[in-house]
Parts: sequence; structure tokens; C-alpha cells
Amino acid sequence: MPSSPNSVRQISLWPATAIVIGSIIGSGVFMKPASMAEQLGSPVWLTLVWIIAGVFSLFGALIYAELGAMMPETGGIYVYFKKIFGGFTAFLYGWAAFSVINTAAIAAIAFVCAAYADYFLQLPSFRDATVQANVWHIPLIGDLYPLKDFGVKALAILLVLFFTLLNYFSTKAGSIFQVISTAVKLAVIALLVTGIFFSGNGSYHHFVAAENPKQGVALLSGIIAAMTGAFFAYDGWTNIASMAGEVKQPQRNIPKSLFIGVFVCVAVYVLVNQAYLYALPVERIAASPLVAADAIGIALGHTGEAIIAAMIVICTLGAINGNIMATCRITYAMGRDKLFASWAGREHTRYQTPGNALWLHGIWTCIFILTGSFDMLADMFVFVTWIAYGLGAAGIFMLRYKMPDMPRPYKIWGHPIITVLFIAFTAFYLVSTLYNDITNYMAGKQPVINSALGLLITGLGVPVFFYFRKKYKNLL
Repeated sequence: MPSSPNSVRQISLWPATAIVIGSIIGSGVFMKPASMAEQLGSPVWLTLVWIIAGVFSLFGALIYAELGAMMPETGGIYVYFKKIFGGFTAFLYGWAAFSVINTAAIAAIAFVCAAYADYFLQLPSFRDATVQANVWHIPLIGDLYPLKDFGVKALAILLVLFFTLLNYFSTKAGSIFQVISTAVKLAVIALLVTGIFFSGNGSYHHFVAAENPKQGVALLSGIIAAMTGAFFAYDGWTNIASMAGEVKQPQRNIPKSLFIGVFVCVAVYVLVNQAYLYALPVERIAASPLVAADAIGIALGHTGEAIIAAMIVICTLGAINGNIMATCRITYAMGRDKLFASWAGREHTRYQTPGNALWLHGIWTCIFILTGSFDMLADMFVFVTWIAYGLGAAGIFMLRYKMPDMPRPYKIWGHPIITVLFIAFTAFYLVSTLYNDITNYMAGKQPVINSALGLLITGLGVPVFFYFRKKYKNLL
């Protein structure tokens, strides 16, 4: 059975690294700093949260580099979980990846891309009275507003459909676009950072000054909430594992692409954060809906503001493509293994792409765009994603016990200390986030318990699993 939609391995080291960087650097660094600054109230803690989240994302990349080098098959975490925990856990992850993690991530990135495009297009929207009159209430979870930002959502849906079509016709075309868009993206960010710092229209005093810094319990709550924003911005580093069956020399190139890609992104994010703080005090960042455009506007004036908005659209286009390109491979692998609808595991006979899985993901992503908001989508998928990351790290210990002689072309640097730290931090983060979400919902600070909604959608996969077990009982 082929390990990928096209049994020829087409992706070398630098395209693989471009997929890692391109999947990570998307909308988060342009949208999340505002909510993070509001949650923390401190420029020092804003910088520290980016660094802490980056370090633990790098730890996660090291852990999954060992798994990817051991099992270089298309499907990524789904494949690992199937071998470590068995079919049920693998299916629940794959279901969560389809129903929450990957589709919500793409929806959030597309939403940001369209929001920045709206700077130029002035997309139409419904009046507030119309928006408020059309509310979908989910008991014990919260309210959804499908007509809110409708013009932005419509453009985001068109972008998802376009890149789904591109990758439907050719994996190679998607890969080429990813390399080009990642190079442009890094150039854009370099221009953003240097333009702000060399303008002289800012202050290094902003790096430490704060009018109302949070303290005590409020600060701890803010750190936990801000960490979710940072993890959203860093997410996407596992995408290359989902395409492992299409990577040349995967035992060498997967670990290298993960390490290089995540390290570059940590450095980029910290630099971008410092550029924002140089141009704007933390209070201005907290009040800014489009912080990158506002920061460059301070540095270079209105023309610079328009230029950076266009550049951010370009950056997020690459992230949409990179995530669409990689994430459907999990559903494809599940369909191929008869742990999901078998038609999802079929290749297109002419284009040799996972066409059915691509369109399934594309349609569900469009539904998320219509019903969700950026912060809800981002927080929901990050919470569920980190459950999977923690399980994968625990699985390292199980694999080393169950399969001590299995070849490991790459072993985690610093194991078991790094692995244990990663698991402990993940557990703390998940418990704290759930508590924080419930507290904020009860206090009226957010309309939806984002983590609970993610768990609810994931839980809906349990009856789906038993349906497919009954249908394909000889295969499970």
C-alpha cells in the first residue's frame, strides 16, 4: 500500500522547511499581540510569553522529529497514535484534526487574510441589529454569530476554495507556491522589522513601561490566556509530519526541517514583537485591531500602513496554502485505513492527489469560517491540539519500552528531561486553560467556552468511531 497520494517522494529539505515556516508564520503574529497585550498589561511579560511558548514549541518539534524519523508515513500524528495507542485513540485524534484542529486553524488564518484585505476592499457587512437577530445558541457552551463580519468571511471562504482547488490539481504546484510564498513572507517580515526600527519614530522605553501592569492572580490568568495566543501563532510545525510519505530522505530531512523551521520562527516572532513595542506602548497594542498596520503606520505614515496590510495578506496566503496542503493527509490516511469513510482515502486517478480529503476539509473549513470568530477558532483548536501534543510526548516513553530495538535515525536531544518538562507544562497549560475559559465565560468576558466547544466536537467522534468499527469490523 503506498504511503502517500503519490508514491514518488517529491519534497526535499528546503521545501520541507518552507512548509514548516510557511505553516507557522501566518496570521497569529499579526492578530494575537493585541489580545495578548490586553491580557498581560506588561511589555516584559508580552516578550517573555513569546519566548516561553517558542521554547516549548521547539521542545515539541524535537519530540515529534523522533517520531517522524521512525515512522516516515503520510498521516503524521495519526500514524504515530495508531502504532502507540491503537485504533480508537488514533481515530479520535484524526477526527479532532479534521473537525477542530486543522480546519479551525485554516479558518482562522483565512479570516485574518480577508480582514487585512478589507483594508483595501471595504467589504460589505450586515448592520449590528441584523447580526444580533441571528444568533445560534449552543447550550452550556455559548453563542455563535454567523452574520458578523459577513463580507470578510465570504472572502475567506473564496480563498480556502481557491487553494483547495490548487492542491487538488497538483501537489507540486502547491509545493512551489509554498517555497515562493515563504521566501516572500520572510522578506516582508524583515521589511516590517527594519522599517519600524530604522524609522526612529518609536521608543525603547516601551519595552519596559506599562501604565497598569497586572499582578498576582490577574497576571497568572493573563499569562495562561496569552500563552494560548502565542501557541496559535507557533502552531503548524507538525504539518511536515503529515506529509512524511512524500519527503525525500525523511529520516534526515524531517528532523532538520522541524528544528530549522521552528527555530527561525521563534527568532522572527520575538523580533516582530519587539518592533511592535518599539513603535507602540503596550496599551496601544492592546487597543489595536490590526497591530502590524498600526505599528508601521506610526513608523512610516499612512502609505506604510497600506503597504504592510498588503504584505500581511501575502504572508497569510502562504499559510493558508501550507496548511491546506498538509492537513488533509491525515483524513486521507484514515480513509485508506478504513478508520473513516473509505472514499476519503482515494487518490485522484489523474492528478494523484488526495482529492476527496481535500474537498472534505475545504467544505468543513468554510463552515467554520461562517460560524466562528478569529479568537474563538484560534483558542478552540489550540486547546485540542495540545492534548494531542502531550499524548505524543507520553507515547515516546511507551515506544521506547515496547520497541526498544526499532531503528531511531534521530533521538530527542535532552531526553528524558525535555520530554518530561514538555508533558508537565502541557498538563498545566490544559488544566489552567479550561479553568480560565470557564471563569471568563461565567464573568461575561467571552461568549463561548472555547476549550469546551473543542472538546464537545472531538467527543462527537466517539459514535462515529463505533459506526465505522461496525461497518468495517473485519478491518479494525
